[in-house]
Amino acid sequence: MTITYRPKGVCSRLMQVEVEDGIIRKVEVKGGCSGNLQGISRLLVGMSVQQAIERLEGGLKPTSCPDQLAQALKQAL
Repeated sequence: MTITYRPKGVCSRLMQVEVEDGIIRKVEVKGGCSGNLQGISRLLVGMSVQQAIERLEGGLKPTSCPDQLAQALKQAL
């Protein structure tokens, strides 16, 4: 399944996540802080959707790219 998400309140314009059997297989983010988002994307590959949501959601403010990725991943549950 491929999730396409338009984040809100961040610089990123589009997030696409491929999920297979509850495991993240690929993450692509258009716009935003390229280096940080590439690093986050690579760290997520191979992780379960649920674990990624638990690690990314919240934080200091809900308008962070990690939190927005968590919102996108919720679509896979």
